[in-house]
Amino acid sequence: MWKYPTHYDVIVIGAGHAGCEAAHASARMGLRTLLLTMNLDTIAKMSCNPAIGGIAKGHIVLEIDALGGLMGKVTNITGIQYRMLNATKGPAVWAPRAQADKMAYQIEMKHRLEKTPHLEIKQGTIEDILIVNDKVSAVVTKEGILYHCSTIVLSSGTFLRGLLHIGETNYSGGRAGDQPSVGLSASLEKYGLKLGRLKTGTPPRINKRSINYQLTEEQPGDPGVTFSFDDEGIPRLPQVSCHITYTTEETKKIILENIHRSPMYSGKITGIGPRYCPSIEDKVVRFADKERHQIFLEPEGLQTEEVYVNGVSSSLPFDVQMRFIQSIPALKDAEIMRPAYAIEYDYVISGQINSSLECKKIEGLFLAGQINGTSGYEEAAGQGLIAGINAAYKVMGKPPLILQRSEAYIGVMIDDLVTKGLDEPYRMFTSRAEHRLLLRQDNADLRLRHHGYAAGIIDADRYQKVIYKKEAIEEESKRLTKIYKQVDGKGYTLAQLLCRPENSYASLLAYYPESIKDFGQEINFQIELNLKYAGYIDRQTQEVAKLSHVEHLLIPEAFNYTLVKGLRTEAIQKLSKHSPRTVGQAQRISGVSPADISILMIALVHCKD
Repeated sequence: MWKYPTHYDVIVIGAGHAGCEAAHASARMGLRTLLLTMNLDTIAKMSCNPAIGGIAKGHIVLEIDALGGLMGKVTNITGIQYRMLNATKGPAVWAPRAQADKMAYQIEMKHRLEKTPHLEIKQGTIEDILIVNDKVSAVVTKEGILYHCSTIVLSSGTFLRGLLHIGETNYSGGRAGDQPSVGLSASLEKYGLKLGRLKTGTPPRINKRSINYQLTEEQPGDPGVTFSFDDEGIPRLPQVSCHITYTTEETKKIILENIHRSPMYSGKITGIGPRYCPSIEDKVVRFADKERHQIFLEPEGLQTEEVYVNGVSSSLPFDVQMRFIQSIPALKDAEIMRPAYAIEYDYVISGQINSSLECKKIEGLFLAGQINGTSGYEEAAGQGLIAGINAAYKVMGKPPLILQRSEAYIGVMIDDLVTKGLDEPYRMFTSRAEHRLLLRQDNADLRLRHHGYAAGIIDADRYQKVIYKKEAIEEESKRLTKIYKQVDGKGYTLAQLLCRPENSYASLLAYYPESIKDFGQEINFQIELNLKYAGYIDRQTQEVAKLSHVEHLLIPEAFNYTLVKGLRTEAIQKLSKHSPRTVGQAQRISGVSPADISILMIALVHCKD
């Protein structure tokens, strides 16, 4: 074994979406960082749908951008279709989504990382993590190289003992075409971490030329959608449409006749799959009364004819996949280029990480992405960014960045991972956030940019831009409440007029140009939302303030819950397992009742006395 001469502050294992953000963040903070990946050609690979964003996921991407991450910027220049989902609903659930050119995305992300100061990128397969006195010390690769480090961010995706299933056939792999990581799982178990199995899947890809688009519904994109608060002045790629079609009764019949050949139903797959993104087998069984299921035909790039068949994830044998795909009129002559498959993989069971994403048992080991039980590129990237920041802060001797639930969707997600046991892969939804009107995708920079600036990821010029934006919104919102105009013989403030459904900032700017300032579309929009939803925003802000004393009430480390009189046995077990750092976290743990929290708070008061 050869010892590499450089000692790294942070080593990031895995260059998926979590690993890319982690490595970039710690390097931007000035820490000597090493990104290790099994294959340099698959950095930031989109293993499933080449799409970024969506409901709640788009919010996370804008939060990543606000903190100084890369995902939004790379999406902005490699997207081939942009849409704003839920645009007819309230602004709290508006969500940007982009179909990306998958190869362009990979190339752009890799190149940005290669140009990042303090970051080295090397190819290597991790076989073992060396721990000394319960603290990380080094990693060992299959190639026989030992790299010493102070901290590690482990973002292994679906590679830990990955097992692919296509019908009766199964074989080892991290994803189709890539080898799994076997030694690393054994290393984690050796150091006492408990692993479980999860399952995910992907649909087939078909050749564009074999699709009859005349039998589909066109779905064009929306102009003006962006994933970054920083205009880099780079032109976008040519834009394309997606298309919609549907399964048929024949599709359903073929699947049900062959359901016994699905490893999900034959018992070959033991891992738990995502309930919210079921396979086509699950759909026809669970929703037996439904006549058809919607399918989105999504192009994978400008330089490929591959089309992603969104909505028919499957683990059925290839011959069955051919038959049910071709039972769809628009796909009657479809040529499958890549078959659908399911994959099982190891993850670290809930309750073994802190809110900083640092492992409780192993100091300096941070976990991010699917290893924590999440699914999705965006959830992984959000965790990776926070893990990278906190690994760097650990080396610098600074306290970790813990985003609050009232502050960010990323904060909601991490808090859920820490306090709630997973019984399926975790996906972010707007419904998971108690204060989602405060967590809109459009105000992520106002909420979070100061954290990125404090960490050194956001530069002074970009930070001053958000300071100006915040001051302009606050000052103009106040000013408009003091300027009156006569309408139908009555006096109204401009703020009151703006709150009318038929009015917008743009319309009032046209009516009263002498009284309203034009700050540009971005700030004008924020002022409009600030005033139109002032009552709701104030109510949620007050709720956050009211609960803050409980939310942030600290629980001493190694607190002995067995000594608290009146605490139920289940509560003692759950609290001891999860070791919450605050009462706010404790009250979100499944199995801990409001009565338990009241008893705990009394015990904490006596503890201080």
